[in-house]
Amino acid sequence: QVQLVESGGGLVQVGGSLRLSCAASGTIFSTDVMAWYRQPPGKARELVTSITYGGKTWYESSVNGRFTISRDNAKNTMYLHMNNLRPEDTAVYFCNLGRRLDGATSDYWGGGTQVAASS
Repeated sequence: QVQLVESGGGLVQVGGSLRLSCAASGTIFSTDVMAWYRQPPGKARELVTSITYGGKTWYESSVNGRFTISRDNAKNTMYLHMNNLRPEDTAVYFCNLGRRLDGATSDYWGGGTQVAASS
């Protein structure tokens, strides 16, 4: 089992920055992919960015160039640096770990942290 705990959310002004952290406990495999999802008010949860154990990243187009995902495998911690925040970035941000092992797929989720960008 894997437990994920997010931290670092808050209220910032438009154009401001925040750093989210996701601490993972339990056994982490080198094939696990970690990701940040977000769920804006009244909308579905969406994938924002992901990172492999080796550091390969992917970004959704609206955050590319503004957000940076990173991962410290020694600490089992993932980060999301968010710069130039916009009102449309307001959402609950969730940490995710996706695992494919022996033909089975598992997803683990944190409880979420609120991010709000307001003018």
